[in-house]
Amino acid sequence: MEHKASYKFLDNIDSPEDLRKLPIEDLPEVCKELREMIIDELSRNPGHFGSSLGVIELTVALHYTFRTPYDRIVWDVGHQAYAHKILTGRRDKFFTNRKLNGLAPFPTPSESEYDTFTCGHASNSISAALGMAVSASIKKETNRHIVAVIGDGSMSGGLAFEGLNNASATPNNLLIILNDNNMAIDRSVGGMKQYLLNLHTSEGYNRFRNTMSKQMARWGLLTDERKNAIIRFNNSLKSLLMQQQNIFEGLNIRYFGPIDGHDTMSMIKVLNEIKDMSGPKLLHIHTIKGKGYKPAEECATEWHAPGKFDKTTGEKIKPATEGLPPLFQDVFGNTLLELAQQNDKIVGVTPAMPTGCSMNIMMKEMPHRVFDVGIAEGHAVTFSGGMAKDGLTPFCNIYSTFMQRAYDNVIHDVAIQKLNVIMCLDRAGLVGEDGATHHGMFDIAYMRIIPNLTVSVPMDEHELRKLMYTAQLPDMGPFVIRYPRGRGVLTDWRCNLEAIPVGKGRMLKDGKDLAVISLGPIGYKAKKSIERVESEKNVSIAHYDLRFVKPLDYEMLDSIGKRFKKILTIEDGVLAGGVGSAVMEFMSDNGYDVSIKRIGIKDNFVQHGSVDELYKICGLDEDSIYSSIIQLTNSLK
Repeated sequence: MEHKASYKFLDNIDSPEDLRKLPIEDLPEVCKELREMIIDELSRNPGHFGSSLGVIELTVALHYTFRTPYDRIVWDVGHQAYAHKILTGRRDKFFTNRKLNGLAPFPTPSESEYDTFTCGHASNSISAALGMAVSASIKKETNRHIVAVIGDGSMSGGLAFEGLNNASATPNNLLIILNDNNMAIDRSVGGMKQYLLNLHTSEGYNRFRNTMSKQMARWGLLTDERKNAIIRFNNSLKSLLMQQQNIFEGLNIRYFGPIDGHDTMSMIKVLNEIKDMSGPKLLHIHTIKGKGYKPAEECATEWHAPGKFDKTTGEKIKPATEGLPPLFQDVFGNTLLELAQQNDKIVGVTPAMPTGCSMNIMMKEMPHRVFDVGIAEGHAVTFSGGMAKDGLTPFCNIYSTFMQRAYDNVIHDVAIQKLNVIMCLDRAGLVGEDGATHHGMFDIAYMRIIPNLTVSVPMDEHELRKLMYTAQLPDMGPFVIRYPRGRGVLTDWRCNLEAIPVGKGRMLKDGKDLAVISLGPIGYKAKKSIERVESEKNVSIAHYDLRFVKPLDYEMLDSIGKRFKKILTIEDGVLAGGVGSAVMEFMSDNGYDVSIKRIGIKDNFVQHGSVDELYKICGLDEDSIYSSIIQLTNSLK
């Protein structure tokens, strides 16, 4: 339900054009109101909290300085963009953020012309913005400014460095804002650094600098080679005087800062002084994640996406969990520690998600054996491959959607060499409110085609534990285990750790009229649907848990092909190339005359909403599975 508060300034800002009509002295109050609105709304409608609070002043400064949407602001890691949404015509719909049919969780071009590029995954802003800057140059749009906002951990991604490298070598006027919110305390560097900052952002200095460079070019004294040499000399001199060096100046990207990212006036001044400079440039700002809300400032990790909370006390409102099954991620985290205590070769690797995947459980007990490599999924896989090559057994835990970024590394650096890297894909299937960029829909299809991989999907917590135990046994080679976000089904989730035969499924229930083949936890929905159908219809339905996508249980499938004429496959991944396709391929290749109906995610991206809502939309809820089984049983007559 909408909860509308009254705001002196925000109530009259329907676009950045309205913001730019305000006197600059009013902007701190605008920032205060934005902060109040975000805290108020997110206390009831959960979302990404700390990151958005940290960039409020930056957001106001950018929209005040630049003529958006003509000027382009490309956000990185879009969970920073709530203030951006509110200022760009979505204030009155902000209460629908992340809800079914409401505002998208991240900037989305289909939602607003101010959202210039999709940014659910990190580290893509520099590359995308550089493309826009080059496009503006080719189209002679000399007055269009392009700004990439990167930070909040995304600078660790390899794509960011690829973009920087290309920006240094391609003619462009790109401005990169580096939002540095790691809360580190810089050493005092004295007045020289501030003097150089003032000099290099001075309008007079830069007018003189540009006039001299143009004059030298007319005289034939300033070739591109000499220009780069002068920039390198300038950067070297500045580094010597400031007693620091940075990678950006090494790439011939002009560097400014760092400056206070919570001083709106100063940022606007600096932005106006550097925005029209030719060539690539980077402004380094320091911000505090969770700025303006003390609990979030003190514990940024917990307040990244805290859920509902009391905005006055800061107390988190957690639903009752007593008696409920555990989260799959917690079963993983506890089992990993248990295995590591028995096997000293086991190490943990995660790209910036130790808490999100519960690897922090092992990290607390064995910090020297767990590695958080930052937002760098490709590196996480290859790093794991290097450790496996020399005898360790890495459990590399990466969210399913983010593993897409490491696909070549899986093939080139793990699978070809048959290295024993255990790749655990958390958040597989539909993940809910984070939407299209975060659903783990594709992993079954993209993993099952890679040679040398074992690809497994546990139906419940016991199966997850046993598969983890199996994967770390000697000579298992590359091993994939995928499991969903959220809770399992077993409250007594601890079980003996024992091996599961690789490539072997299991028959959960025998029958004679119809075969249902399910994969993973959705098998429990299938189980309930089968029970309903059998209680209403005079039919006998067999139910199989495939367990392994690769290698398939050919013996079990052979038996199914001989016994049944009607088969239903159920998976929480894309139908194209998924496990249903694998079953169809087997039946066709082996000459079985069977009719196969597949249930899965059709050929479209799935929007955001609660997991239950999305399962219903995709026909993967219990009622939809029940209806599909009824249709098949009716066709048996």
